[in-house]
Amino acid sequence: MRNYIIAGVVILAIGTFVLLQGASFGTRHDILQVGDVKISAHEEQSIPRWVGGAAMLVGVGLIVAGTRKRA
Repeated sequence: MRNYIIAGVVILAIGTFVLLQGASFGTRHDILQVGDVKISAHEEQSIPRWVGGAAMLVGVGLIVAGTRKRA
């Protein structure tokens, strides 16, 4: 059960960061390669804030599941 709590805290922290600060990631695409010359493009994509809220809910759910006693 302790693993649920640890995973829940980590996911909750990541979700809070995304919700409050916003987050983005970059992708790199190779457009053209001729011999040693390579042309590539870097595209920045942002993570929607609702994903952070959903991650927070999942994190809280895991923490609650981890603290419940087995029946």
